[in-house]
Order: sequence, then structure tokens, then C-alpha cells
Amino acid sequence: MDGGKRAVVLLSGGLDSATAMALAKAEGFGVYALSFRYGQRHAIELDCAAKQAAESAIEHRVVEIDLRAFGGSALTDAIEVPKHDDVTELTDEIPVTYVPARNTVFLSYALAWAEVLGANDIFIGVNALDYSGYPDCRPEFIAAFERMANLATVAGIKGQKLTIHTPLIDLTKAQIIQVGLDLGVDYANTTSCYDPASDGRACGRCDSCLLRKKGFKDAGTKDPREYVEE
Repeated sequence: MDGGKRAVVLLSGGLDSATAMALAKAEGFGVYALSFRYGQRHAIELDCAAKQAAESAIEHRVVEIDLRAFGGSALTDAIEVPKHDDVTELTDEIPVTYVPARNTVFLSYALAWAEVLGANDIFIGVNALDYSGYPDCRPEFIAAFERMANLATVAGIKGQKLTIHTPLIDLTKAQIIQVGLDLGVDYANTTSCYDPASDGRACGRCDSCLLRKKGFKDAGTKDPREYVEE
């Protein structure tokens, strides 16, 4: 596929990961996209991830993991997804939409594929500003995983340092959207909703929808995603 540097990009189907993938491409990486069908109630996001990868002619793999075996999250268990009328109602409490160890699991798979590919770079679209307070989106977690990765692989012990890129971690949602627009990201091919309708329309009231809508409003541009309430 490419003769230069390679990167594995964790591609969820949401706007953050789509932007992270566009940034990896802009930096000249040969991109390999990795998604997961993990028993999430919003599996429609995988359709968006497939569209994003196909649009860029990027190799895209979907790994099957069933995190419903453990549950403990509104995304993988019979727990109601919290809904709010306004983004100001969101609190600092970690919401029940947090999926235990999800990014640890995802990054571990990305690390395995990167080693097989001979790639020294992984991109993940985590964000520490406009997000829901998930512990595995913090810079401290990413730094710790990167240290572990360089101890856990043949490439690492041979001195081929693996780097985990988090280009969005210090950006607001509006800034992320503007970066993506500048890079030509088609946000119509992204979804952020945790509890979409059967026809794919976003609920508009879950934490993720509210943060997304605020981001587009703050960026001064229209969100192309269709919402149930509209």
C-alpha cells in the first residue's frame, strides 16, 4: 500500500477519529484503519467508519470483541443511556457510558497490528477538553500505555520506539471540527450518538450528541448529521 512510514489509526466512526485519521494522512503516513465491533448499542458507527476508510482508499479492518461479556456500561449492557436537554447539565462525574478498559483493549490490538505492519505510530482521537471525563482519554493514560508498549514488543526492545499520537487531546470540539474541515473531512460520514434511532438518526440528547452539537455551533458551521428532534 505504501513505501514510507505507516500508522495504525483507531477509527470509531465518530468525528474525532475521522479528524485524527485526516491528520495522520496529512503528516504523510500510510494509514491502516482499525475499528471494533464490541457489542456496542451504537454499532451504526461502524458503517460510518467503513465509509470514511473507503472514501480515502484506506485498508480498514474491523475486529470482533464482545465486551457485553462484562457489561458495566450503558453502551454494552442493559443500562439506560443518560439524556439531557442541554450541555450545561453535564457534570464532572464519569457517566455510565464509560466502557471499562475500552481504550486499553483497543490500543493493545492497534499495538499488535502495528508490530506486524512494521509501523512505529498509532493515532487515537482522544480528547481531554470537550469530553465526558473518561479516565482512558487522559494524557497520563496515553503516556503510561506508550511506555508499556515500548517494553512489550520486539520492536520496542530493539530500539524502534512506538509513538502514540493524540493530536486532538488539547483541542475543543469546535477546534477539532475546524481542523477537520480544513483537511476536507466529510462530517456527514460520522456519527457521535450513543443511542441512535433504528434509522440511524442521532438522539440529540446523550452526552456525546450534546458535545457534538455544541462543537458545531461554536465552530459556526452546520452539523450535517440528522437528529431525531429535527
